[in-house]
Amino acid sequence: MIRALARLTNGIAIAANAVGTLVVLGLVVVVNYDVFGRNFLGQPFMGAVEVVQFSMVLIVFLQLPDVVRVGRLTRSDGFLVVMGGRYPGVARILRRIINAVSAVFMLLIAITIWPEFLKMLASKDYFGVPGVFTALWWPVKLVIFCSAALAALIFVLKVLGGIGDEAIHVAHQEDGT
Repeated sequence: MIRALARLTNGIAIAANAVGTLVVLGLVVVVNYDVFGRNFLGQPFMGAVEVVQFSMVLIVFLQLPDVVRVGRLTRSDGFLVVMGGRYPGVARILRRIINAVSAVFMLLIAITIWPEFLKMLASKDYFGVPGVFTALWWPVKLVIFCSAALAALIFVLKVLGGIGDEAIHVAHQEDGT
């Protein structure tokens, strides 16, 4: 059951990461168009700053669950690596505790953002400069909620199944990354 749920969450995380990558490519197009238009046409892309702000949040949160899935979340693992070499059982328990605490924090983010999402959805609130560029806020809030909830679930699966982290850390030690 845990493995099947892990496969499903992994697939969703990979798909979200791919969408985040497409947002990065779209951002590259917008920035290049803005530079080209500003320098050669005398007409910059109106709303480039707003698009960049919007995109940055989307990129971070769309790619977060996959980063958690593959164990590449920025954190200091030096202590766990040393501990794992001498006391692998203790390191495994500590890693599960860290994953449990991480799951709680991701769940708190999801719980906190949900009312904001509902408020933005109902109010049709937007950001940007009217007449220049505006975008609705609720899609960003929904991405934050879904990504935080998915990351929390991935952390919980790592705690329950003990899957992922140990194999990743051993592989990194072997290949030097």
